[in-house]
Amino acid sequence: MRTNQGMQAAVESMAGRLAAVPGVVGVALGGSRARGEHRPESDWDLGVYYRGTPDLDALRELAGPGVEVAGPGSWGPWVDGGAWLEVDGAAVDWILRDLDRVGRVWADCRAGRYEVGIQAGHPLGFWSPCYPGELALGRILADPAGELASLRTEVAEYPEPLRAALTASTWEAEFLLAGAAKGAARDDTLYVALCLSRAVGILVQALHADARRWCLNEKGAFDIAAGLPAAPTGFGPRARGLLAAPGGTREELAATVEAARALVSDTVAALRASA
Repeated sequence: MRTNQGMQAAVESMAGRLAAVPGVVGVALGGSRARGEHRPESDWDLGVYYRGTPDLDALRELAGPGVEVAGPGSWGPWVDGGAWLEVDGAAVDWILRDLDRVGRVWADCRAGRYEVGIQAGHPLGFWSPCYPGELALGRILADPAGELASLRTEVAEYPEPLRAALTASTWEAEFLLAGAAKGAARDDTLYVALCLSRAVGILVQALHADARRWCLNEKGAFDIAAGLPAAPTGFGPRARGLLAAPGGTREELAATVEAARALVSDTVAALRASA
């Protein structure tokens, strides 16, 4: 396997070749590598931004034999497509992103609108602010026309209307737990566990937004949220306890739901005080 410096050079060279593919506008390094939070085994995630339809044949030729390149829409409604490659033992992922769609999502975020869509690999759903957040936290590797750099300048400042909308979304966590209480009375473990997970996920998104910090996906988001300014005392261990052992009886499930309601109430109060 190459050294980190060698892989960096290889990835930058690959980005330049990707940017030359018809339809591709630019390439940005994303994920933990871009944020400096990576481990030695972390993947190299390349956001391949395109307009219209990228030349899939050219992408397949660049990927090499035996590598499947999935076109737009092949992997679901939000993660357009891409490819999984291995370069000298290191995983390199191409993730397609429709630049015009990213721009539309960014306009929605500035107006305080967002979507949460079903997407494979995202158990709490794909939250649309991830699109501009990826650029805000990423590192541009190839950008011939300067379009990625221009948009990245815009998304550098977290929009206040989005912050307000996401912090207000905690009403759903309260609603979910009202339903979970009924599920606990029926000894419906699956329903209660799903309500708990989503309720905590909503709180995590709200805490990120309150701190004006982009939340890209579920990975690592909980631990970050637990250390953010508006997180109430004990948020991390309290939420971890709820999710780790919701209970196996009606009584245990009911007690867990009540503890979750208290956590939501405390978080909502802390967010209001922070506003």
